[in-house]
Amino acid sequence: MALLSDQDRAELSAALIRELSELRETHTLTKADLRAAVNAADAWAEANAASYNTALPQPARNALTSGQKARILMFVIRQRFIRS
Repeated sequence: MALLSDQDRAELSAALIRELSELRETHTLTKADLRAAVNAADAWAEANAASYNTALPQPARNALTSGQKARILMFVIRQRFIRS
């Protein structure tokens, strides 16, 4: 998977800001700070994609698509967030 486009990152940042507002979660970051965090998270995901793929056991590593592997990671991260 490739890095998100600038437009995708902007849309993701806007969606994050809306969600934080709707949930009434307080924070002290500016829109630019949140955008920088989105950019950093996207860059981290790109830089660590190979490591994540290698961490998956066989046969999942070869049998799953990139999207399916990403979905597993999304579910794990979401569950960790819910449990914290």
